[in-house]
Amino acid sequence: MNKNAPAGNRPRAARPDPLADCPLNAAFLAVGGKWKLTILYWLGREPHQFRQLQRRAAPVSHKVLVEQLRELEAQGLVSRESSGAVPAPVRYALTGYGETLRPLIETVRIWGEQHLARTRTKPAIETPLMCAAPLPSRKPR
Repeated sequence: MNKNAPAGNRPRAARPDPLADCPLNAAFLAVGGKWKLTILYWLGREPHQFRQLQRRAAPVSHKVLVEQLRELEAQGLVSRESSGAVPAPVRYALTGYGETLRPLIETVRIWGEQHLARTRTKPAIETPLMCAAPLPSRKPR
């Protein structure tokens, strides 16, 4: 018994998640967040090394990009391939399962274009970081 803890304080049992079986919640947990769709967009165009991806998804920090990639990898959406001994370049790509997100990514991109056109007061300035180009057709494996 912990003598420093006030009497009667016991750890509470975790409450069940009321959204555990909600498909929208599951989808948002897998691809939601500020950077995940952007990362998936660029990986949908072609596999990238970490530094290339960091430049494409600027201004994401190194720490956040690592976290997001690990979460996407844990979900089975992204693969990580190391090409040798440390510090070897690491290459990230969509998995077969990640490829199933292409229609979602493209639909969200198109909706975003329309939303920007509706709310924008000035014309967009083209930059290499823009994710305005449609995803290329799925490449045969």
